[in-house]
Amino acid sequence: MKKISADRIHTISHGVLTDHVIVYSDVGSIIAIDPIANHDPSTVYVLRGDIIPGFVNTHCHLELSHMKGKVDTGTTLLPFLQNVVQFRDISQAEINQKIIDADQEMWDNGIVAVGDICNKVDTADVKSKSKIDYYSFIEMFDFMQASMTTGTIAQYEEVYANQSTVGNNKKSKVPHAPYTVSQELLQYLTSNNEASATISIHNQETSAEDQLFRHKQGAFLDFYQNFGFTLDHLEATGLTSIHYTTSWLNPEHKTLFVHNTCTTEDDIAHAHQWGNQIYWATCPNANLYIENRLPAYQRFINQGAKMTIGTDSLTSNWQLSILEEIKTILKFQSYLTFEEVLQWATLHGAEALSYDDRLGSIEVGKSPGLLHLKGAVKSARKIDIRNAEIRRII
Repeated sequence: MKKISADRIHTISHGVLTDHVIVYSDVGSIIAIDPIANHDPSTVYVLRGDIIPGFVNTHCHLELSHMKGKVDTGTTLLPFLQNVVQFRDISQAEINQKIIDADQEMWDNGIVAVGDICNKVDTADVKSKSKIDYYSFIEMFDFMQASMTTGTIAQYEEVYANQSTVGNNKKSKVPHAPYTVSQELLQYLTSNNEASATISIHNQETSAEDQLFRHKQGAFLDFYQNFGFTLDHLEATGLTSIHYTTSWLNPEHKTLFVHNTCTTEDDIAHAHQWGNQIYWATCPNANLYIENRLPAYQRFINQGAKMTIGTDSLTSNWQLSILEEIKTILKFQSYLTFEEVLQWATLHGAEALSYDDRLGSIEVGKSPGLLHLKGAVKSARKIDIRNAEIRRII
């Protein structure tokens, strides 16, 4: 049994505590949270700064870790995707080592759980051995071509079968994005996941996505033509892409919409009306890397949205650090507070991945991981984390 305290303890579920002690077991389970006056000071290890729960990264592509620095920034989404798809010159040995390195980087940066997109089984071995809990989203896409759906399903069912469920690891079958998934494939995914599954989908990352669905215009038409696919069957609906998604997915599943760079307040309201287990993952550094823009977070706050935070992959980011994502959000959207965004990065993420029984908040009975946030400056108005660093306690 160990005891620890700090200037501020961010429990997430019960606010920020001062003059309190966390009592935890050797395996990291929270035994008690007490006033410090109830304990012999000689038995309590006191830190300067803040204690926070471990971070939950709701969107990553671990298998693309070998792509760090290989794709240019600021190209916008469609050229970015073309560069990623066409890049081939990497040995499997290097891919495997970069996955190991990225897993360790996330652990060192205080991440305790990850929602990870998988197109292959390259990450399965690392996940089975990792100290991080992984929710593997086996991502399917048939380029909106119904003729490809059966083959797509067979290909990715094999990936699903071989992804890790060791320990607390989980998995589900998910669509890539509205613009790459046919109605047939969406229907298959809706009926071939467990009731408790979380479904992740890239959403409204670029304005061209909504142009495609609303007007059947824009850059996606050329994108598909370059890959030799036709969209002759697609009809303009006058509605944004999220309406296509919600027409076919199951509103009873937890649904995690990812990126949402161009999502409007009407889109958010529509999604909340469609389902009552909706989460929104923001990956700000990836948004800046690819599109050089961020979502309008105020729209989500206005709708009472449950925000989460992801890093995306090292293809589209400079590091895998939720703290750096929080810093970016607060730098460009300074009306938000650290406490508010910290909830996105912990409890909301744990809820989205159904890990909130153990992770996401500092509560008795949970084992959320404890992090020391060193270098944050508390003023009368807010906490400034620009120069803060993370050190893992447990």
